[in-house]
Amino acid sequence: MKIMVVGGGGREHAIIKKLKENPRISKIFALPGNGGIAKDATCINIDSENLPEIVDFAVKESIDFAVVAPDEPLVMGLVDMLEEKGISCFGPNKAAAIIEGSKAFSKELMKKYGIPTAQYEVFTERDMAIKYLDTCKIPVVIKADGLAKGKGVIIAETCEDAKKAVNSMMEDKIFGESGSCVVIEEFLEGPEVSVLSFTDGKVLIPMISSMDHKRALDGDKGLNTGGMGTIAPNPYYTKEIAARCEEEIFLPTMIAMNREGRTFKGCLYFGLMLTKDGPKVIEYNCRFGDPETQVVLPLLESDLFEIMECVAKGCLSEAKVEFSKDYACCVVMASKGYPGSYENGCELVIPEDVSNVFVAGANQKEGKLFSKGGRVLGITERGESLKEAVRKAYISTGKIKFDNGFYRSDIGAKALKALEEA
Repeated sequence: MKIMVVGGGGREHAIIKKLKENPRISKIFALPGNGGIAKDATCINIDSENLPEIVDFAVKESIDFAVVAPDEPLVMGLVDMLEEKGISCFGPNKAAAIIEGSKAFSKELMKKYGIPTAQYEVFTERDMAIKYLDTCKIPVVIKADGLAKGKGVIIAETCEDAKKAVNSMMEDKIFGESGSCVVIEEFLEGPEVSVLSFTDGKVLIPMISSMDHKRALDGDKGLNTGGMGTIAPNPYYTKEIAARCEEEIFLPTMIAMNREGRTFKGCLYFGLMLTKDGPKVIEYNCRFGDPETQVVLPLLESDLFEIMECVAKGCLSEAKVEFSKDYACCVVMASKGYPGSYENGCELVIPEDVSNVFVAGANQKEGKLFSKGGRVLGITERGESLKEAVRKAYISTGKIKFDNGFYRSDIGAKALKALEEA
């Protein structure tokens, strides 16, 4: 079988490495992929948002199955376009991908079906939003309605900062049309948990939970990023909380989407906050999270492609979905300056004994890898304990030469503390 994976980051590299385990797959194409992914797939230089060219390529190459990984092409309707050509896909169609494509939609969905989330208001007029902020409890969260490459959420510590955030989104259009509508919601407190899930609209199977580390610097300092590292499973996510989430959040969300005529088939991501009042939804994503995928998939003991096929065919209940009891830790190496300005083109030297590396941003030239992008590498290791997984991940990270790189030294520290206190 010939498989096409749309996307070109660490998440896609993790998916491709897992798909390679299936003996039925003869060839994997990555669109566009990157210099590191090129070791595991044939990279085709077509941007993941160039939908017509992707479809043309899939038809020309007689692709048997497509995995659409990033949010943009999903929200734009790539799955619909591929399925019209008879190509089976893993990923939601355009109608279902709105659960991430519009935060206003997802909030209204939760409100309508009684799914626990933060209190909120939606605004399409700047003056009304500014006026509402004078009545809000501070801190407050300002969200651009549409996709903003993971940067469309601002936690405002003062009313003045909140108004600046609204102005920057609605007037200055820092996120383009994504900020034409904003969601203003209450600030929630508690441990954060990420839970990815497989669903075909009939059955929903949660994957291993994980904990992301969003801030750029140690001690959760610095600017928000796309993720500086992850661990799995998340120690705050107990069996009792998992059961409650399944009953109050996961299954109700799947059912709600069905009732709205937007049946979701693919990977549905739940970003949760474990508040004193119970678990609440912070956000939905319509795809695998990154870098969460880089710790979750290495713990998957079942065949990923067979699961994806079952999702696409609507027979997920027949799939075998089992995870290891091990722990995993991923340390992200980023370009110095990220998430601000940074330089590309620094050589990456990865020793042969460091095999569990997912490449997020790199070019290949004359057999060598060079950095391209903010987040560049994700180094993942497993262990029978979280302490062992973290230790091994940092040993492997320390072996990599990336002169212009940096990484946090405390990935997993909060989780280890939680385990000690349990």
